[in-house]
Amino acid sequence: MQAQMLAHTEGTEREIIKLRREIEDIENSVKVDPDIAKLETQNNKLKYQIAHLQQAIEKEKSKRMIAFPAFFGEKIQTVVSRLYPDVNAKIEVGPNKGKNGDYQCSCSFLINKELSKMGQKTNPKEIANNLSQHFGDVSCLEKIEVTGPGFLNFYLKPNFVSSQIQDVLVNGVRAPPCNKRLKVFVDFSSPNIAKEMHVGHLRSTIIGDTVSRLLEFVGHDVHRVNHLGDWGTQFGMLIAHLQDQFPNYTTESPPIENLQAFYKESKTRFDQDPDFKARAYKCVVSLQGGDEDIIKGWKLICGISLAEFNKIYERLDIRLDPVGESFYQKKMEELVPELEKAGHLQFSEGCKLIFVEGQDVPMMVVKSDGGFTYDTSDLAAIKYRMVTSEADWGVYVVDSGQGLHFDLLFAAARKIGLVKPEQKLDHVGFGVVLGEDRKKFKTRSGDTVKLKDLLDEGLQRAEKKIRDKEEIKKEKGGAGLLTEEEIIACRDAVTYGCIKFADLTCTRTNDYVFSFDKMLDDKGKTAVYLLYALTRIRSIARNAGKSNIELLDHAKQNPVNLEHEAELKLAKTLLRFAEVIEEITGTLQPHTLCNYLYDISTDFTYFYDKCYCIQKDRETGEIVKIHMDRLLLCEATAQVMEKCFNLLGIKTVSRM
Repeated sequence: MQAQMLAHTEGTEREIIKLRREIEDIENSVKVDPDIAKLETQNNKLKYQIAHLQQAIEKEKSKRMIAFPAFFGEKIQTVVSRLYPDVNAKIEVGPNKGKNGDYQCSCSFLINKELSKMGQKTNPKEIANNLSQHFGDVSCLEKIEVTGPGFLNFYLKPNFVSSQIQDVLVNGVRAPPCNKRLKVFVDFSSPNIAKEMHVGHLRSTIIGDTVSRLLEFVGHDVHRVNHLGDWGTQFGMLIAHLQDQFPNYTTESPPIENLQAFYKESKTRFDQDPDFKARAYKCVVSLQGGDEDIIKGWKLICGISLAEFNKIYERLDIRLDPVGESFYQKKMEELVPELEKAGHLQFSEGCKLIFVEGQDVPMMVVKSDGGFTYDTSDLAAIKYRMVTSEADWGVYVVDSGQGLHFDLLFAAARKIGLVKPEQKLDHVGFGVVLGEDRKKFKTRSGDTVKLKDLLDEGLQRAEKKIRDKEEIKKEKGGAGLLTEEEIIACRDAVTYGCIKFADLTCTRTNDYVFSFDKMLDDKGKTAVYLLYALTRIRSIARNAGKSNIELLDHAKQNPVNLEHEAELKLAKTLLRFAEVIEEITGTLQPHTLCNYLYDISTDFTYFYDKCYCIQKDRETGEIVKIHMDRLLLCEATAQVMEKCFNLLGIKTVSRM
């Protein structure tokens, strides 16, 4: 829906540009055309169409939630441009967690610094007062206040906050405004064919999925790319081993149940048997030459691997489009002559290199033996994405250890003209997963932890914890017992949710310690605690006997009254959703969303402690009063939390 809205808006804006050009043509021709009246009529019609289209654009934008820092920042920028036209100061507005308003801006200090350089004497407080006086009336603002040495503080109107909560209930949780719909390639996960996915793939897969979800939510055209390692020398030894073990593989599907073991067997032969090694190299040549039987073996091996990868992705509810290195083979063959012809390659000891100013090492495009490298493949991929596919933005979710490689890759791509100045390339780096001993996460035997085994262990631990709690419920009378179906749904949501949340909740550039005990804790900033908080919020309306339909009907017809300070505090936190999303789409730091989700649960707990939603007779237990406004606030809270969970790739459950 967001993408459709943006596409419609962009189409409308293109139509406006076209109409304006027609108006200019008409106005220019007025001087020579004798039928001036006819031209003026046509001109007025076009201007009317432009006004109508501009209204349509504003209507589309109004369907989105307000990101207040950006909203106030634009207003301040307009005032600054009018009052201080020679000043070029960066305007930043942020939430004010103190008592002085809801949002704060300190731009007066930057403006004062710029004016001082020009020889103008003033002070930040005087500038802040000047900005405040010229800000004008804004419907959402109760007041603007200048505090301290020159801080601008913005106070939202309680009635406006109430109307925005009503808007969330009626129209749903929506993204902030997006100025332009971008075509984005997000490159993540990227396991190697014939090898099992391990814990090293976990972070790229989880972070990449969340980044994709966020960019899709705001309306961008996102292409989720799984850059598979499906080409190279290893396939020569795999196919040679396949020929020996299953000589009829071209006509009968071989029963390869454990491709990892099959790979190890072929690698052992490759390292120890010179004849096998020579035959493996011949298979590589045949593969690159397109030999039909060799290609069939290669496709067979790739198919087995992809089926196993997809089982992991399905469990984690992650969608990816596989595009292997094999896809770029022909493109690399075309790219190298182009670079030579353009004079971008330099020769050194038989290698073909790209030297980039400011980089310590060159990029190796062709090795001395004539073979291509990962650098060549990455350049070909950039060309396909940024030139052929005309993407606006390339995002690479790869561990921080590859930072220097991406610095060189991006600089080289820009130098040789594969990336225009207006196109963006970002390396979304992340730290490694550590064990509880704070060393790289390994099995007891020192092997890399397989991702499948990790997920299986999580399911076992979560299910045991859930069933233990169900036994405690039975001992206390059996109230609220989960069905077997609910236990399994809860187990899956908790397992995959806790693994994702533990990864995403820390700053992605930091290493993090993997601990199931901490992940499955139902206290503190964990997925278990937050999922339980959501089910508790959802249960309030059920206990009051109110359905979602009844709540929606009430919200459509009645404003949400926010009288208690705890109600207003929670409501304002919910309205921060759009600004949080806007911030993350700029920084690509998902932990900000995890922190926000925890802030919501904290403010809800405070609200629930202070404000009764349902009042019952102390003796009979019967409901004597239902506070509909507070039930609506509970519903709005649940909707925002569910959207946050969805963007983090975490499934929710109705009962826990």
